[in-house]
Parts: sequence; structure tokens; C-alpha cells
Amino acid sequence: MQKILIVDDDPEIGNMTETVLKSEGYEVFRAYSGTEALMLLNGAKPDLILLDLMLPGVSGEDVLKRTKGIPIIVVSAKTDVDRKVELLLDGAVDYITKPFELKELIARVKVALRTKRSDESEIIGYGDIEEDTYSKTVTVSGREIRLTRTEAALLKVLIKSGGKTVSRSAILDAVFFDTPDCTEDSLKIHISNLRKKLREADGMNHIESVWGIGYKLV
Repeated sequence: MQKILIVDDDPEIGNMTETVLKSEGYEVFRAYSGTEALMLLNGAKPDLILLDLMLPGVSGEDVLKRTKGIPIIVVSAKTDVDRKVELLLDGAVDYITKPFELKELIARVKVALRTKRSDESEIIGYGDIEEDTYSKTVTVSGREIRLTRTEAALLKVLIKSGGKTVSRSAILDAVFFDTPDCTEDSLKIHISNLRKKLREADGMNHIESVWGIGYKLV
């Protein structure tokens, strides 16, 4: 399920947008200020951000400049054409003027996410393990295995570490938006299930626990 972060201090607009996005099958998170948005983004990565400009704390313009690697659609009452152009040049993928039609919003969200998918789909691997980062397809020694959303997110973090140890806290921060059901208490169980599935594919132990720190691929 793709994740969208709404950054808007207007509860009415935020609630309306959240309702329609959820009805389209998206998972939605909220931030009510620029400061809160940056705090969330420090440990998590949504698939798309809907960003208001006039926010308490850090402004929407500053959030845009300080956020890299995530498509952002600016949603603002500001209508100045030169300002729109400036924001698009600063990194926004689109600009929607308030008030907006919900059908238009959904269409623009789908286009932005479709573009992101083509840009981000890649095959990553470590040893005999390969994972498609978009479809979450995983193969071990050429054999495809079925993983849960949480297991796929955890494996992605471990693969990208390149065999280095990843602390438990770093893992939890990295998978927050992909799988918010993974907690400090449940992480050990998810890792154990992932280790078992990888071992069943080729008989090898691919995940090592590093006592007192976290986990790594071997």
C-alpha cells in the first residue's frame, strides 16, 4: 500500500483529503506543521507528500527545500504564476491551487506516483538474494519466495546495508512508513520469520544476530 503524507494545518481540508485518499486505497499520515513534517521525515519516507505552504513553524517552502528523494505536490491558496514556477523549479512535481476538486487531486496524485514507480523500481541484491524494491518480489538462489510486507521491508534494509550490521533502532526508523506494524517488541519475531523463509529456500542461514546491536546479512 502506497503511503501519502498530508502536511496541512487546516483540519477540514486535511480530513477531507485524507478521507478521499483512503477511499482510493492509500495509507495516509498527517502533519500539522512544517516542524512536525520534518520530524516525521527524519525517520520515515512516504511515497508522496501533499504540502501546504502557509504552515506554523517551518514554512512549506523550507520543507520543500529540505526534502529530497520524495515527490511533493504543493497544495496552496497562493495563485501567483511566478511563485508556482519557482516552487516547481525548487523540486515540487506539481502544484494544485486551493480550493481544488477532489477528482483533480486524485488524478494528479496517481500521475505523480506512477512516475515515481518507474523511477524507483530496481533490483537490489546481496549474495544469492535479490529483491525488486517496488513489487517486493524476492528470489533466493533463483527460487522465488513469498514474504509479508513487513519481511520485505526488513530485507530491503538489510540488503542495502551491504552486509554491515544495522541497529534495531535504525531498522525500525527505516521501515516506519512501509510497515508501521513493526515495533520494537515485534521486530525479533519478524526477523525470525524472515530468516526461516530465506533458509528454507536454499538451506543457508542468511541473517545473523549481532548481540546487543541488531542484525546483518551474511
